[in-house]
Amino acid sequence: MSQYLHLHTSSDYQSVSATATNFILDELPHKPDLLLCVASGSSPLGAYRGLAKACAQNPDLFARLRILKLDEWGPLPAEHPGSCEYYVQRELIGPLHITPDRYLTIPGDAPEPEAACRRYAEVLDASGPIDLCVLGLGLNGHLGLNEPADWLCDTVHVAELAEESKAHPMLQAGSPAALSPSYGLTLGMGDILRSRKILLIVSGASKRVPLQQFLTRQISTRFPASLLWIHSDVTLLSDRDAHQ
Repeated sequence: MSQYLHLHTSSDYQSVSATATNFILDELPHKPDLLLCVASGSSPLGAYRGLAKACAQNPDLFARLRILKLDEWGPLPAEHPGSCEYYVQRELIGPLHITPDRYLTIPGDAPEPEAACRRYAEVLDASGPIDLCVLGLGLNGHLGLNEPADWLCDTVHVAELAEESKAHPMLQAGSPAALSPSYGLTLGMGDILRSRKILLIVSGASKRVPLQQFLTRQISTRFPASLLWIHSDVTLLSDRDAHQ
């Protein structure tokens, strides 16, 4: 293992989530205005709900926390139950009482997606870099919506979605065909790798194959998550189901 990648394997999802919650909480006293980049999906969900419980007990700890959304499905509107916005609002913005001035987001249904990406990149440049980036591991190795390719974008961009991504579980609830995603809007690999710290959460039997590929340490743009091996401070939290 790289000296820069800290690997922790827990018995189950609940233990992974508790460890992830504590990892994030430990950062807040040192930097109250922490810029926390958040991924959607099932892997970090338990950690976010742990933060909500902590906020209910000590709201002052979260009074200056800033949230940055990692990615979004285009052209899904914010109210669509499969959108990342819907997820982030429900699990983080509301429970943590994040005010609009402390939330950085990109709309999935922006009429000009490329222009929206340029504006988001400017917002990140003015507010960043990211202090802590929470990520999940895509089945095809994607991070955010940085899909396997011959080359990867450095910063915020419109992404062509792989078929595996279009079948993401979060899109299955209330997703009529007319509103199925046809592209993604995502932070680039450069944005992610410029984060001060990265927390990668991997859980469940469905992630066994991509996790094993990640652990080979073979770096390739055809498996975007492998680029995390060149970062100076990555923590990988996983459960036994993902390792078996």
